[in-house]
Amino acid sequence: MTNQHPITPPPHLIEQWMQDHSTKYGLARKAAQWGANQELEACCEWLVSEGWFKYEHEAVEDLRTARRPKPPSLKDRALQAWAAVEAGTDDQTAMAVIRRALEQLDD
Repeated sequence: MTNQHPITPPPHLIEQWMQDHSTKYGLARKAAQWGANQELEACCEWLVSEGWFKYEHEAVEDLRTARRPKPPSLKDRALQAWAAVEAGTDDQTAMAVIRRALEQLDD
């Protein structure tokens, strides 16, 4: 029997992350995200097992979506940038986002 905490990553993952990340920051970020994902999944499993939701699939998916939202697409970021440009800001970052979105369009 092991006394390892359930959110402690297994050694093989740590080794893989150390090879994949060249900085301590990248490694720490990866480990923190992994731990947070483990905790989220444990919470989802507990909520289902305790019968908190009548429609367990929808509720669990809603929780995952709320806690792990997808970043906005390049299109959405470009539209936000365009709105900033139309509002009169001289934002070079906004221009770069718009350029990147335009470069991805098919001719």
